[in-house]
Amino acid sequence: MTQTFQLPDFNALADDEFRHLVRDFLQANFPDELRDLPKRLHWNEVKGWYMTLSAHGWLAPGWPREFGGMGLSAAKQLIYTEEFENYGVARTPDHGIMLLGPLLIRYGSPEQQQHFLPRILSGEHIWCQGYSEPNAGSDLASLRTEAVLDGEEWVVNGQKIWTTLATDADWIFLLVRTDKSAKKQEGISFLLVPTNSPGVTVRPILNLDLHDELCEVFFDDVRVPKANLVGEMNAGWTMAKALLGFERIFLGSPKQSANALTRLEVLGEHLGLSQDPGFRDRLTRLRLDLDDHKLLFETFAERLRRGESLGADVSLLKVHQTELFQRITDYMLEISGEYAALLDPIEGNGNLNPTGLFLQARPATIYGGSSEIQRNILAKMVLGLPG
Repeated sequence: MTQTFQLPDFNALADDEFRHLVRDFLQANFPDELRDLPKRLHWNEVKGWYMTLSAHGWLAPGWPREFGGMGLSAAKQLIYTEEFENYGVARTPDHGIMLLGPLLIRYGSPEQQQHFLPRILSGEHIWCQGYSEPNAGSDLASLRTEAVLDGEEWVVNGQKIWTTLATDADWIFLLVRTDKSAKKQEGISFLLVPTNSPGVTVRPILNLDLHDELCEVFFDDVRVPKANLVGEMNAGWTMAKALLGFERIFLGSPKQSANALTRLEVLGEHLGLSQDPGFRDRLTRLRLDLDDHKLLFETFAERLRRGESLGADVSLLKVHQTELFQRITDYMLEISGEYAALLDPIEGNGNLNPTGLFLQARPATIYGGSSEIQRNILAKMVLGLPG
């Protein structure tokens, strides 16, 4: 059975009251040594915080209370996320919480809900997401990993790539091709696979700042019980789109750009540029762009507060935020001189790592749907241009 908590009805609180409640919770419970870390942590490094959230019933803000979540409205989830970001909270392995859990609650069978949801909340199952593939990163519908039904089991063959923290995961949820003859969006299914299954190989990929957050995952005749299919066969594309739409407003949060702009200002002071007219001009222009983005983000947040659904125009948030993030870090590297050659922070100031921040900004315009994909969505679905 799913564990439930005797939590108050957070949605009945005023927004400011709930915001203060979240701040108080973080000040009382979040470990200071994990604040504002430049890299995503592995499970063994962040397990304690995950279990603290679990023990208080604060791990799954968007899940209904009957499934062990906080039952927050979309507007309250936004406040929860904003306060976590503002406090510099380290991100936990959250694919089970943020992506799979809501999907199982909506599309999973009662048996799947009863088996998997409590194990996500308890930390017994750590999940990763098997979407991207070589040559099908942004064009997700072109994926080629296939699952063929053989008696009571699926047989899976193929490869996934850019799989976040797969080395820490016990399970992976996959989009797999189950009908090669159908249109490419109509032949995809959603499958749950244990990563310790015979035939699964996980290899970490070192990125440019030598972090092994990303992985590639290979499937070689991996046999999976038939019951691990979520929803209807060949209906996986609908489920995938439901997950990605909700993800995009959070990828459009101004937090990354705001944090980078703060670091740029500190870097300018460190390099003696604070009073330089050229530096002041660039800093002001970037700050105005950030203010514009905050207003844009607030427009979408207000829709959520009113209980409205977000349309295809939410793609604009992701494009603007990630490209602003890159422009800020481009300028950081431009003024850093010899420091631009360092992967480590500038000596004497651990928070100043212009090269590290520059490298973090590079994939931002790719993950969660590249800028090109977002612009295609805007062109077709907002402007009505031909595809």
